[in-house]
Amino acid sequence: MQTELTVEHLYDLTHTAAAPLLSKCTYPWEALADIKAFILQLGPTLPKNEYEQRGENIWIAKSAKIYPNNYIAGPCIIGPETEVRPGAFIRGSALVGAGCVVGNSTELKNVILFDNVQVPHYNYVGDSILGYKSHMGAGSITSNVKSDKALVVVHAGENLPTGLKKFGAMLGDHVEVGCNSVLNPGTVIGCHSNVYPISSVRGFVPSESIYKEKGNIVKKV
Repeated sequence: MQTELTVEHLYDLTHTAAAPLLSKCTYPWEALADIKAFILQLGPTLPKNEYEQRGENIWIAKSAKIYPNNYIAGPCIIGPETEVRPGAFIRGSALVGAGCVVGNSTELKNVILFDNVQVPHYNYVGDSILGYKSHMGAGSITSNVKSDKALVVVHAGENLPTGLKKFGAMLGDHVEVGCNSVLNPGTVIGCHSNVYPISSVRGFVPSESIYKEKGNIVKKV
């Protein structure tokens, strides 16, 4: 087992409503296939004094700020104090935590966003999990399908087959992704790591690291 890639190593589960789902998994991508079912189970149990249902299988915290001119499809949960800004496109199976920002022209599909995640400008996040206080710079995206449509393998010293055709990226807590970067299918970034702008990232970036370019990953001082 690659310990640094585990749920336990990447995430503080006190910062997500998806804790019951993720706690059952060794590796976080094992949860991707069950996000939709988990939201459908959790949604009806949310406290009525904090959440309201807006459309079929869509639960939104009353304190969330939902700007006009966006699209939200169910199943979806949007947490307290979160902002969904104009032009956002939430395609469904999205569990968005508290204090998040889903911004202009940002698209979400089959994702878990921990609390205080920011995807504020022109981001695509699909089949991915973003940890507490992670941030994707403007124009950065997760690429979730390989060009040859083969099943995704995580490259981390040894190859870890996932059995998944769609798998974007797993970002640990406090990850910073620079503007206009592409996180290729099967990318895992350890907590407290940074990715330089205009990067193409593949495989595993250890925690407390700076990804400068392929083959040039340094530990933070």
